[in-house]
Amino acid sequence: MTRTVSAWVSAGDEVLGSVGPFPVDIPWWSEAAPVVDRLEKLLGVPVLVLRLLDVDGGEGGRDGHVTYHVEALGRPTPGMVEQRAVDPDLFGGDEILRSPWARADGLRELFGWAEETLASAGRPVTGPVEQRRTWNLAGLFRLPTARGPVWLKATPRFAADEAAAIGAFARVDTGLVPVLLGFGERRILMEHIPGVDCWQPSAETIGAAMERFVAAQAALADQGPACLGDGFSPSARAVGPDQPGSGDGPTSAGARAEGSSASGVPDRRAPDLVTAVHALLDGPAARELTGQELIAARELTRRWEPLAECGLPDTLVHGDFHPGNWRSDGGPPVVVDFADAHWGHPVLDGLRAHHFLPEPSRTAAARAWADAWKARVPASDPARALVLAEPLAQLTYAVRYQEFLDGIEPSERVYHEGDPVDAIRAALRSARNPGPHLAAAGAPTGTA
Repeated sequence: MTRTVSAWVSAGDEVLGSVGPFPVDIPWWSEAAPVVDRLEKLLGVPVLVLRLLDVDGGEGGRDGHVTYHVEALGRPTPGMVEQRAVDPDLFGGDEILRSPWARADGLRELFGWAEETLASAGRPVTGPVEQRRTWNLAGLFRLPTARGPVWLKATPRFAADEAAAIGAFARVDTGLVPVLLGFGERRILMEHIPGVDCWQPSAETIGAAMERFVAAQAALADQGPACLGDGFSPSARAVGPDQPGSGDGPTSAGARAEGSSASGVPDRRAPDLVTAVHALLDGPAARELTGQELIAARELTRRWEPLAECGLPDTLVHGDFHPGNWRSDGGPPVVVDFADAHWGHPVLDGLRAHHFLPEPSRTAAARAWADAWKARVPASDPARALVLAEPLAQLTYAVRYQEFLDGIEPSERVYHEGDPVDAIRAALRSARNPGPHLAAAGAPTGTA
């Protein structure tokens, strides 16, 4: 399948009508750039994709027919927008969970902050902001400057404080993470990283990513949560409506924005995760899982006890450490996207890449991660930790997916519907049948 698109076009408070359907060449719903490009050619004015309104067909965040709300930054070419009656329920009213970057006024405020911040840093914006991606988990924009592009990222209230996480890693390995040019509440400005995303990494890239990241995590483990400064949050869940915060001026990576009320980097050590998993099993998941599945999932939480016996320290965890979040121009990868960062067990990062790698690469990734930790904590058993934690990682994802669903407006829930239960069932499957690549990395099989 491919993605086809329709758009309801507004200009300020006026809904002008609709455009489409038309095909675009990238199937992912969150990829706004091809939609913007096609609409600007059709309408003859700059536009911004605000948010997804509806999806017919497709799955997994791709394909099907997608309808967006689009803001025109001028009056479109006459006759290019079809004037139609507007369903009052289509736009969802003033939805309290709507992301700031899904509102025209929120985007104006965000771009204004970014331009002012870069100008104060001696890096003024030299052209129009380019919208690259928008969805409930982030808005991503490219800002041209005379010294190269800068990336603006906005995140929701339930995202980790990326500036705090990036800053902590930067203090132990500057080149491991993006250079921050400024940040504010739930927003960061990043220097462009040369190269490509590592969706098909070589064995050398996998080894370099595991070795370098583990080295940084081991150094941060020695410092404890204090390495995050005011960015550490003892709360594992963020609550409350998302509101755009005031921006802060340019600052070095790791500095804290005075007066910031971002959600922080949550504490997700074993006690908090066990509590969160049981709350999910007693709440939303209970309606979709069988009684036997619920019992088995609760039993899996006992694995956190023997996992602790593997001797690995709690540290700053990326939370989504897959190759698409590594970027390289041939050297050791730079790691991006810390929106799921937390303080917890590092095995989650050791396992995450496996779901995105071809079978032959999985054993090498597991072995590289285990060897890196064994070299730094000789008394530990990271290989055993991988097998013990394979189901626990899925339970952790289930908790995170439910947080997404709890924190986003109804029209965007299509991105994540069913994900918590799917992850719980994946945990049960992996407990019954551990990944063979983990056993090949030196871990025992059949561990309960």
